[in-house]
Order: sequence, then C-alpha cells, then structure tokens
Amino acid sequence: MSLLDHLQARIRLDGPMSVADYMSECLLHPEFGYYATRDPLGVQGDFITAPEISQMFGELIGLCLAQSWLDQGRPSQFALAELGPGRGTLMGDILRATRGVPGFHDAAQVVLLDASPTLRAVQVETLRDHAPRWVDTITDLPDLPLFLVANEFFDALPIRQFLRDGDGWRERLIGADGDTLTFGLGAQAPQVALTHRLEDTQDGDLVEICAPALPILTEVARRITSNGGAALIIDYGDWHSLGDTFQALRAHETADPLAHPGQADLTAHVDFEPLTRAAKAAGCAHTRLTPQGVFLERLGITTRAQALADADGKARDTVIAAHRRLTHPDEMGNLFKVLGLYPSTAAPPPGLEP
Repeated sequence: MSLLDHLQARIRLDGPMSVADYMSECLLHPEFGYYATRDPLGVQGDFITAPEISQMFGELIGLCLAQSWLDQGRPSQFALAELGPGRGTLMGDILRATRGVPGFHDAAQVVLLDASPTLRAVQVETLRDHAPRWVDTITDLPDLPLFLVANEFFDALPIRQFLRDGDGWRERLIGADGDTLTFGLGAQAPQVALTHRLEDTQDGDLVEICAPALPILTEVARRITSNGGAALIIDYGDWHSLGDTFQALRAHETADPLAHPGQADLTAHVDFEPLTRAAKAAGCAHTRLTPQGVFLERLGITTRAQALADADGKARDTVIAAHRRLTHPDEMGNLFKVLGLYPSTAAPPPGLEP
C-alpha cells in the first residue's frame, strides 16, 4: 500500500478531507509520511534552508540570542530551544558562535522539538558534543527562561483554506476522481474564526488559517512572559493571509501538491498577524515584523561575510553568493520575515524593533 492508496481509502470511507488533514497525513503519517521517511534537506533532498546555505545565518542568530540573555541578567539556567531543527545545523552554528560568551553554555539546556525520527537521528550526530534533549510537544519544554528559534517551522503546520461566499465560507477540500486527487468545495457555512475577515475580503477571496500555530505560539509567549527569554520566529509569509499559498516542493522544483503525496514537502505562507495577537493575549511583547535581509544586515552579516571571504579567498565566491541569497530582496531577503517575542519589561532582541 502507498500513501495515495491510504488517502483514497480514507476518502471513500469518510468523504473529502480538509487541506489540514491532507497535510498531516502527507507529512507525518508514521509509515508513509514525508518527514518519517527521509532527510529532505540539501542538494540530494527537496529544499534547502538558510542554515544550510551558510554558517553566517546561525552564527548571527546565536549571538542575537546570547545578547538577549546578557540583557536579561544572564539567567543561571535557561532552555536554548529550537522548533523543527532539521539536521541540527542551525543549533550547531548557534552553539559554536556563542562558546566565547562567558557562562552562556554553562547555563544552557539545549532542547529540540522535532517530529521526524529520521532527522532526530541526524541531529544526534550533529550535536553529539552538546547533550541535547528532545521533546514531543511544546508543553514539554523545561520550566525555565526560554531562548528559542523557529526557522521554517510554522510554514509546515497544517492549514485550512476557505473561499468567501456571501456572508459565509466554503472550505476547500480534497477528494478523489478515480486514481487522482482533486480539489473541491464544501457547503457554504459561517466560520466564527473568520468573522473579522468579512471586513477586508470579497466574494471569491481565499483565506488560510493555521489552527495548530496558535497554541504553540501561545505557550512560547506564556513562558517568556513568566520566566523571561526571547523567541525568533523566522519564516516566509506576511502580516495578513489572502490568497492560495499552499505549495509543494520536490527536487527543488515547485510541484502539484496533490500529485505526489508523501514524496514532496508541503508548506504554506505564515500569517503573522494572528501570531502577534496570541502573543499579546499571553502578555508577551512582540517586535515589528522585519524582512530577513534587514534583520541580518542589522546584526552585521556583511562584516561577517567580508571576514570569511578574506580568511579563505577560495571560498570568496561562495560567501558572496550566500550573502546575496540570505539578504537580497529578490532572494530570501524580503520573502522571509522575522518576528521577535520578549518580556514587556525587557529590550527586544538585537536587530529588531518594538
């Protein structure tokens, strides 16, 4: 049996499924799911993330979090956490960049949240010198000041899609037509979670909501409010959801999200506005949403790139290309955004503004 067979059997039994249910099955099915069966990163995978492009990204993130730790009085114990840590490259670079910060490593408990057994095995090797621990849910984080990074984590959480129809909404669903999966629409119905969107949408507009993101963000914000710390949420997306952003990547190319279930990465753009509302409700301050390129330039990525290029002339072209890819508006610089969370009594993380 393949995942397609499993999905078609489920649809025959229960009827069309939501985009959220489809994403969950494709990404996390224990036998056929994308993250359960492969390492998706790198040239041999389906996509590449900022930490894999250059060490500069993780180094600057690490120094940003370390400065926030210093600014908040150097707590003697804290959780240094990452959501969706991939191969562990980002956390490895964070730890290498901060080893010269007095007391930082002694106080840090490295904690990783990842649903992929394949990637956890890689993280064990990458971070074998740092004794990380793994948690299965956000509520399993230690009750300590929390300094956290989530890079390309929220984009992989399951979304639902709704098409406006008068004063109600029709959910976009996935059904089967023979051996092919197809999109369709459910019946028109009111949606309490989208009542406020009747003010800024028209008939036929599509809006996406990501219900799993809110409890995760709320728990992170609650812990920062109670215990101190800071969080950096880095992802592609924008302030306000409007339009279809559901997409698939396979072998570094855009693919039909219904064509290869379990064999392609499925993501959607992050709607940052509800994340900020959840932070506020938990009593946590948040920064302005900032383009990744601006954030990295404020942290000194150009100076770091120049130092790396001068130290290894053979790598100069590679460093220049990585700098451009991470910061240029036509590359990742504008598409990716950074949102910082911090206690209302503290300064925002470096590189970000309140």
